Amino acid sequence: MHLRNAMRQKDTQKNLDFNSTPTGEARAAGGEATESFPAMHAPENPASTNQLMEEICERENLKRALQRVKANKGSPGIDGMTVEELLGYLQQHWPAIREQLLSGNYAPKPVRRVEIAKGGMRKLGIPTTLDRFVQQAVLQVLQRQWDPTFSEHSYGFRPGRSAHQAVAQAQKNIAEGYSWVVDLDLEKFFDRVNHDKLMGQIAK
Repeated sequence: MHLRNAMRQKDTQKNLDFNSTPTGEARAAGGEATESFPAMHAPENPASTNQLMEEICERENLKRALQRVKANKGSPGIDGMTVEELLGYLQQHWPAIREQLLSGNYAPKPVRRVEIAKGGMRKLGIPTTLDRFVQQAVLQVLQRQWDPTFSEHSYGFRPGRSAHQAVAQAQKNIAEGYSWVVDLDLEKFFDRVNHDKLMGQIAK
């Protein structure tokens, strides 16, 4: 690629047109994405943070992230910005946001705390719509690398997998003669994840 073409491509990433609809995004009736990701095996020399952030900030990845956030809807965070207002905000502020992401200076806002009734009162944290957009863009890149390493018997919150598939597998196991079931639930698992260890694993 000639230097002039490379510079032109780089400039288009700074001023994105978020209006076009991304392709290949299918959704199940339950609201979960069903798109399958090809396996992306990690190279011998792990990609640097800068390389990952460049991939996160690529046009198509961001379009998919925006589409997902819009489809999920959800309540505003502490800044009051709705999902409907996110597109206009990105069109105006994306160059500065991109620079913050690439330089490692992006700072998420605090979450808005709410309580819902679920076997008692359960506390939830609602990020801002901008933070949800950034989180989704990061997820899509990391998911391609990590998902192929997960257990084939894991069905929750994974692309191309659903509760229906888990039920079908259970029925198959019963038909094959298995008669014991172990039911486990780690209490407040996500609340108690050791983020230092988690980030250390991701950094590898």
